[in-house]
Amino acid sequence: MITIVDYSAGNLTSVARALKYIGVNVKISSDPKEIEAAERIIFPGVGHAKSAMESLKQRGIDLAIKSAFKKKTPIMGICLGTQIILSHSQEGDTQTLGLIDGKCLKFVLDDKSLKIPHMGWNNVKITQPHFILKDLHESDEMYFVHSFYPKLNDNSKIFATSDYGEDFTCAIGDKNLFAVQFHPEKSADAGLSLLKNFTVWNGE
Repeated sequence: MITIVDYSAGNLTSVARALKYIGVNVKISSDPKEIEAAERIIFPGVGHAKSAMESLKQRGIDLAIKSAFKKKTPIMGICLGTQIILSHSQEGDTQTLGLIDGKCLKFVLDDKSLKIPHMGWNNVKITQPHFILKDLHESDEMYFVHSFYPKLNDNSKIFATSDYGEDFTCAIGDKNLFAVQFHPEKSADAGLSLLKNFTVWNGE
C-alpha cells in the first residue's frame, strides 16, 4: 500500500491513477497518523511553496513526514513535493522541511525566448546510479511543468539533471528519500517504470 500525501496541492489524483494502472494499492490521506505509519509515501503536488507549507503545518503533516523519514520509510517526492523537502524556497521566501540541505530557486534564464514555467518533454541525464532510475535510457524523456528547481549544497545527493537553457537538477535523494522535479505519472512508460521501481525499493 502506498500512501499519497494530501496537503491541498494539485495533481494527487493523476498520481493515484498511474499507480492503480500498474496494479498498486493506493490511499490518499491528510491524516498525520496514517502518513507516519505508512508502508511507503509519495509526496507529490502542484502549487505554491508557501501555501503548501502552511497546509502541512496546520495539519501536522510536516512532523509526520519527518518522522517517517527518520524511521526509514521509503518516500518519493514529485514536483512541488521535491521542492518542499529542501531547506528553503524562493517562492514566498519559505522555510521548508529541510530533509535535504538545499534551496528551491526560480529559473533566471539568459535565453529570453524560453518561457517560464518550463512545460514539456525533456531528456534526463543520470549523473549517478539509483535503483529507481535503473530502467531509464538516454533517449527517454520526462514531462516537466515548473518554474523552480532544486539547488543542493551536497552534489553527492544529485542523481539526474536536465537542460532548459542551462543544466538543472531534476532528481535528488538521501537514504530512504528520492525525489524528482518532473512528473513520472505523466511521462508514459518511462515514468511508469520509475513508479514501479519505487514500489519495490527498500529505501537503500
